[in-house]
Amino acid sequence: MITAILSVSPLLKMYTLGHDYIPSPIHAGGLRYHGDSPLHSKLTKEGYMDALAYNQKRYLRPAMLFAQTEGFIVAPESAHAVRAAIDFAEMCKKKNEKKIIVFTNSGHGHFDLAAYDAFLNHKIVNGVYKKPIINIAQ
Repeated sequence: MITAILSVSPLLKMYTLGHDYIPSPIHAGGLRYHGDSPLHSKLTKEGYMDALAYNQKRYLRPAMLFAQTEGFIVAPESAHAVRAAIDFAEMCKKKNEKKIIVFTNSGHGHFDLAAYDAFLNHKIVNGVYKKPIINIAQ
C-alpha cells in the first residue's frame, strides 16, 4: 500500500483505480485497496473469472447466516465470497442446475467483530462509489 501511495507501484499489470483513489471507510479490510492482484487481473482479462462486489449490508447478512449455520465467523473480505456463493446457489436452484460451488475463506472475523456489532445494531453505512471512477479501471 505504501508503494502505491508513493506512486512507485504497481510493478506488475493489474486492474487499478489509481494510486490516488481513496475509498470510503468501510469494514472490508483488504478490499479497500485500489487495485486487484496481478493473478486475478490476468484471469479476469482472459475471461476465466469476473470480479464481483457487494455493499456492506448485502455481504454481512449472509456472513451472519454462515456464522449461525456453520459456527464460524468469516472475515469481511471472505463474506463477499459467501454472498457470491449463495447468489450462485440460488441461481442454480432457479435454473434447476446441479453445480459444485467453491469459495475461499481468507480467515476468521475475530478482529472484525466491530463490523458485525455495527451491522446487528443497524449502524452500518454502505460505501459510495462514483461510477466514473469505477469506469476508469475497466
